[in-house]
Amino acid sequence: MPSLLELVNAHTDLDSDDVAWLQLLMADWQIIADLSFADLVLWLPDKEGKGFWAAGQMRPTTGPTALVDDVLGTFVPVGRRRMLDQAYELGRLVREGDPEWRDDVPVRVEVIPVRRAGRVIAVVARNTNLLGVRTPSRLELSYLQTAADLTQMIASGHFPQPRQRSDHADSPRVGDGFLRLDAAGRVVYASPNAQSAYRRLGLTGDLSGQVLADLTRDLVPVRRRPDEETLSAVLGGRADREGEFGSDEVWMIVRSIPLRPHGDRIGALVLVRDVTELRRRDRELVTKDATIREIHHRVKNNLQTVAALLRLQARRIGEPAARSALEEAVRRVGSIAIVHETLSHAVEESVDFDEIVDRLSRMVTEVSVAGERVRVLREGSFGVLPSEIATPLAMVVTEVLQNAVEHGYSDLADDAKGRVVVTARRLVGRLHVIIADDGHGLPAGFDLDGSTNLGLSIVRTLVESELGGILEIGDAVPGPGARVQVDLPLD
Repeated sequence: MPSLLELVNAHTDLDSDDVAWLQLLMADWQIIADLSFADLVLWLPDKEGKGFWAAGQMRPTTGPTALVDDVLGTFVPVGRRRMLDQAYELGRLVREGDPEWRDDVPVRVEVIPVRRAGRVIAVVARNTNLLGVRTPSRLELSYLQTAADLTQMIASGHFPQPRQRSDHADSPRVGDGFLRLDAAGRVVYASPNAQSAYRRLGLTGDLSGQVLADLTRDLVPVRRRPDEETLSAVLGGRADREGEFGSDEVWMIVRSIPLRPHGDRIGALVLVRDVTELRRRDRELVTKDATIREIHHRVKNNLQTVAALLRLQARRIGEPAARSALEEAVRRVGSIAIVHETLSHAVEESVDFDEIVDRLSRMVTEVSVAGERVRVLREGSFGVLPSEIATPLAMVVTEVLQNAVEHGYSDLADDAKGRVVVTARRLVGRLHVIIADDGHGLPAGFDLDGSTNLGLSIVRTLVESELGGILEIGDAVPGPGARVQVDLPLD
C-alpha cells in the first residue's frame, strides 16, 4: 500500500508544511477514532481537481469497524462522494441524515475539513457502524462530546497542535483512562479506569469535582512529580503535553489536549495510563544489564590474573619450548579478556569487533620478535557482532595473526618491514574475513588436514565446529606470503 508521502508527491500539490500538519494529525487520530467509535479515512485532493485519494485509515479499538477492507490508495472522482466535495469546497462539517449501507451494515458518514493556515488541505471521513446501536452510557456520551469538540477543532484549524513529547513511547490511550476537565481544571467526568488509577495513588473518594492539579499535588510527593510548570500545564489542561509522576509504588503517564472548538478553551481531555508494571520491568532490565556488565568486568579481571600468572611462570622456565607454549597461552587468554572488557562497557551483549581486531593487532605485534617492523592493517569493517561469535572469532584472529607474524617474518632483516592485512566484509548474511601477509608463505607440501600445529588446530576447531564456518589456507596471490580465509554465517 502506498505511503502518505508517496501519494502526496504523486497526486497532490500539498507542500512540506501541509504534509507535516497531516502527519501530526495522523499521529493522534487513534484518539479521535476511539472517542468517536468510528473509522477515519484521510482524503487528499487531487492536484488536477478530479477527485480525492485515500491517504490514511484508522479503525477504532472501542467499537466495531465500519470498513472491513482497506481503502488506502483508493481514488474517488468528483461527484461520486458528494459529501467529500462539499466538505472540501465549503470548509465545514458535512453530515447525511440517512446512513449508507455497506455489506448489510448501516454506516453513518460525516466528513470533516482539515484546515491549516486558513485553507482546507484535506478532509477526514468519519464512518460509524450503527449496527446494534443502543442508548449510550455516560462514558460513551463523554467520549462522543469530546470527539465532537476535537473534530470542530480540526475544521477550524486548532488541532493538531505541535507539542512537547516525553522521551518515553508509552503514551496513554483512550481506554487506559479518560478524564474530561472544565476550563478551571476541574474533573467533569472520569472513566472507571481513570478512577482506578488515581485510587492506586491513594485517592479515597471520587475524581469528579476535584481540581486535578491540586489533587495530584496532594497524592504525589514532590520528588516523584514533574516540575510545577509541567504539572500545572498538563493536569490543568492548558497545554498539549505529556508528563509522568507517581508514588513509591505507582507510576502514571498523563497526556492533556486542551479543547477549544470555537477558539476559546472550554476545558481539556486528559488521558492517564498506569505504567507501574512497565517501570518495574525497566528497572529490572537496567539491573540485569548492570549485573551482566559487572560479570564481564570480573571475568576480564580473572582472565588478566590468569595471564599474569602464566607470564610469571614462563619467566621462571628455562626450556625455550615450554616458555614459548606458556607465552602462547598468555596471548590466547588475553584475546578473550579483550572481548570481555569490551562487553563490560556495552549495554547489550554485542561488541564493535573492529575495535577488538585493532587491539588484538597491537597486542600481537608488541610481543613479537619482529616488533614494530611488521604492521597489521585492517580494511573493511566487521561491524557489531554478538558475544557468542565475537569470543571465538577473537581467538581465531589472534592465532592467525600470531602465526603470520612469527612464522612469516621469522628471519626479517633489521631494515626490512612486513605487512599483514585483515580484510572484512559482510555479504548476504555472512562475514568474509581474509588475513594475508607478505612473508615467507606456507612451507612446501603444507596440508591443513595433516598439520600438527596447535594454533591451526584451534583455529580449525573454532571456525568449523564453534562458528559453523569455512576455513581455507593457501599461498597469497600474487605472492609471496600466506592467505587465510574465513567465511562465517551471521545468523
